[in-house]
Amino acid sequence: MSEISGLRPEEIAELAAVYALGGLDGEDRARFEALLDAGDAEAVEALRVHQETLAALATQSAHQPPAALRSALMARIAEDARAGARPPLPARARPRRALWPAVWAGALAAGIAAVVVGLWLSTSYDRRLQALAQEAAALRAELTRQQAVLAILRDPATQVVALAGQPVAPTARGRMLWHAQAGGILVTTGLPPVPAGKTYQLWAITGQRPPVPAGTFGVDTGGVASLQVPPLSGVERVDVFAVTLEPAGGLPAPSGDMYLAGKS
Repeated sequence: MSEISGLRPEEIAELAAVYALGGLDGEDRARFEALLDAGDAEAVEALRVHQETLAALATQSAHQPPAALRSALMARIAEDARAGARPPLPARARPRRALWPAVWAGALAAGIAAVVVGLWLSTSYDRRLQALAQEAAALRAELTRQQAVLAILRDPATQVVALAGQPVAPTARGRMLWHAQAGGILVTTGLPPVPAGKTYQLWAITGQRPPVPAGTFGVDTGGVASLQVPPLSGVERVDVFAVTLEPAGGLPAPSGDMYLAGKS
């Protein structure tokens, strides 16, 4: 117990931890600063330990905190080093109210310091977690697509249809893997870039029936694209697959130039 204030060591440590963080005010601040002015060994040592903990966490973090945080901390340490220049304040004997629960007080030395240093990282970590979630979703989608391709390839009922470039895109090529019950996969190469406000649209044509829309897609800079096609309701057999250029979002019936076509 401090001979000057009558406080127990754990109470002084608690005051020192909050003071180091700049959170001590009012009578508690005045009382603790009076201990420092009087050279109370327990108060001086407790404050030194908490300030060194904060400084160590600030410099050892894998991601350096903002310079302003470290500057403010070092300024506080320098100010407290000059504390002997202040005139002493009277210490009033009174029951001191508890500032923190006992279990929280025990964690102040490292726990609060870690929170102070780490709060500025939370936004960047949240963004990284969001990016990782998006990457995981993309990987799951790609895995699902690959599993669908393998299932179609293994089935002997799958048709492989070659699509040839038409006069507007003579060097374009395409290949359609089609299974009436499982759907299909279209891959293309050599298609021209999609103009603004347009999209490529795949059509399934059977006999004399109107063409059935089977999906829309864009292409990369090399004219390469892939499109997973679900089973088409009411379509058991497809005689021709074709690709046209249509308004963005696609249409219920083809209206634009034909870029690819192939018979099954």
